[in-house]
Amino acid sequence: MALFETKIPPDAQHYLVCGTEDCGRNCQFYCNDCHQPMCEQCRDEHQKNEKTKNHEVVPYKQRKRQLPVEKCKIHPTKEMVLLCEECQIPICYKCTATKEHRGHAFTDLEIDFDEKVSLCHEEIAKIRNYFEPTSQDLKKEIADDVTEIMKIMDGIRTAMKAEAEAVKKLVNTVTSKNIKQVDKIEKSLLETLNGQNQEIDDYINYLNDLIKTFYGYLSPSNIDQIRLNLQSESIRPIPITSKPVPPVFTAGQYSREDVAKLLGRITDPNTKPENRKIKPMETDSTQLKPTGKQRKQNREKSDVKQTLSLSSSVTKVREYKVPGVGRVYHISVGKSGRLWASDNIGNLVQTDQQGNQLQKIKTSGEDESYHTFTQDGDLIYKDKHEKFINRITPGNTITQFIKTGDWLPLSLYSSHINGDLLIGMVKNREAKVTRYNKTGTEIQNIQRDNKGQPLYKYPYYITENINGDVCVSDWSKPAVVVVDTSGQHMFSYTGQGSEFAPYGICTDVLGHILVCDSFSATVHLLDQDGQFLSLLLAEQQGVYGPRIVCVDDENNLWVGQSNTNTVKVYKYLQ
Repeated sequence: MALFETKIPPDAQHYLVCGTEDCGRNCQFYCNDCHQPMCEQCRDEHQKNEKTKNHEVVPYKQRKRQLPVEKCKIHPTKEMVLLCEECQIPICYKCTATKEHRGHAFTDLEIDFDEKVSLCHEEIAKIRNYFEPTSQDLKKEIADDVTEIMKIMDGIRTAMKAEAEAVKKLVNTVTSKNIKQVDKIEKSLLETLNGQNQEIDDYINYLNDLIKTFYGYLSPSNIDQIRLNLQSESIRPIPITSKPVPPVFTAGQYSREDVAKLLGRITDPNTKPENRKIKPMETDSTQLKPTGKQRKQNREKSDVKQTLSLSSSVTKVREYKVPGVGRVYHISVGKSGRLWASDNIGNLVQTDQQGNQLQKIKTSGEDESYHTFTQDGDLIYKDKHEKFINRITPGNTITQFIKTGDWLPLSLYSSHINGDLLIGMVKNREAKVTRYNKTGTEIQNIQRDNKGQPLYKYPYYITENINGDVCVSDWSKPAVVVVDTSGQHMFSYTGQGSEFAPYGICTDVLGHILVCDSFSATVHLLDQDGQFLSLLLAEQQGVYGPRIVCVDDENNLWVGQSNTNTVKVYKYLQ
């Protein structure tokens, strides 16, 4: 068969396998009475059978949800299968004869349940596709506003400090000038006072000398001399001095308002905040349309889809070895070209695209998909033994993100649509896929199909398609199990032969599902509905043990192998 032959082989699977025993053909129809998926041939036989010819058989997508078995609270041995239209409560057949419901009208509870389930799925779709993404966009907008406000306020504080420094400088200049003037006046006044002081000192010396003179006259023989001297000399008057007049300091006449005028002021604008614009929810006749950032991404993907198609051949672009690991069981390629690769003994290595080792972490991970890149460029990886999920930022800060309690985490995938984190987990003999939002809050558990049967045994590898379908590679079933965003089982792909061992899985911008089959050492290419298209990679392309596949932003296919540490990169879209 040609590499990209478009003819669908007769044993290719589409949606579900027929539920008729030993059939195995593709499911296209559903019997609402038997609650059984059917292929076209089994449907014809079902409608020819006398016992089932009146059953309601519809296309699979129009099926009714099977009513879960629930016992009546009043009659514990009976099942609730009716709805009392007047009381609007579910009842069993025996309740119709009681006085509480006598004369009331009853309808099939399964019909009402199917309607309510459909409404619930519609509401879930609204929440997932509009309300939650729009709220996340608002959170990002608010975070941007916080950053902007902090930047503006830092600018205001800086301007205030600069203004204050300018005023301080001006005050210091004026004060220095005033002090110099005071110093000059002080010097002049002190010189005057010192002169007066010296004049008084001289006068006192004169008085002392005069006293001595008069003491010399104190003798009887000098009585006549005393008379003559007293008549000729008189005591000089005391020198006249003046009291200095000091300058007067007149304090500045200013108020707090005057200082505010000098320094400037901040005002809180009396403007009512404008409500953030929320894009209206748009719907059409089939499904809710995404809005905002998600709609832009979908438009971009749609543009890419129109310009890309499968190439007629697969071309190897490059290859390089990953140091620090002996083989490559899982890879995560980031937007910045960062590559993280892991082996089956817990070595998690970061390299550049030249194969140079940048970082190495020892983990408890094994050969499952236990690390993934987020929309923000963080690497999420698990510690299986401790049952918690770690986050590594681009700055290499490691923090604990999510604890999974009693459940053992196996596989991780960060949604490129809304940033949710999908984790495949096991506990005892149970398995499930749990969805967490960006903050690490659990928001969904996917565990069983419409019949209450387990969807998974060992969800080893996990990814998400462009339409939000969750695709799990479960080698223990063995099958690729795909559910929609609400957790409804869509199809299971079990390979093209008697043996199938699915491992690494990824999707591309065209919605293709690519899965490694370790049994045949090939990579299977499916469309988004589970139809087999071709064996994309095999030994002819130089791949001998494909274990993991990953598509990067440039639509290149990265392949890790279980028998070597060489990563090979291929181009398969044109």
